[in-house]
Amino acid sequence: MQRRSTQGVVFVHACPKALCQHVEWALERVVGAPVSLSWAEQPAAHGSYRAEVAWTGSPGTGARLVAALRAWPMLRFEVTEEASYGNDGERMSYVPGHGVFRAPTSANGDIMISEQQLRHLAATASSAEAFRHGVDELLGAAWDSDLEVYRHAGDGSPATWLHQVV
Repeated sequence: MQRRSTQGVVFVHACPKALCQHVEWALERVVGAPVSLSWAEQPAAHGSYRAEVAWTGSPGTGARLVAALRAWPMLRFEVTEEASYGNDGERMSYVPGHGVFRAPTSANGDIMISEQQLRHLAATASSAEAFRHGVDELLGAAWDSDLEVYRHAGDGSPATWLHQVV
């Protein structure tokens, strides 16, 4: 039987210096291999550091990475998982005070909203403004709004690779 695999990226947008090594250990526990990230100062948050790492592993690894990183509620991070045979791609974001946002993604990384989600929103929205607000919720606009400044601060940063032990 052939094992299926996928890949994705972990973006740690803001992490206190004291937690950097703990984040690496958490990622190691999920992928089952040593992890050494290249941490850089996060100019959008004084005293914070950022890193990103590409990973390969079995489908569902992205969700396991998110679960491991949620141990520290002060982190800001995103995890992507590309589509694989029988599985949609996903984007998962974490922002303190908002928790986790998780949504399926298309081949180009856009968030996908299902027909049933739109039908429910259209049936329950009391006004055009309520409908617009509902679409923003489905798209994770609050997470994107918070994370955008951190994303731009990391433009051009190097990425390394994680390979899950299989």
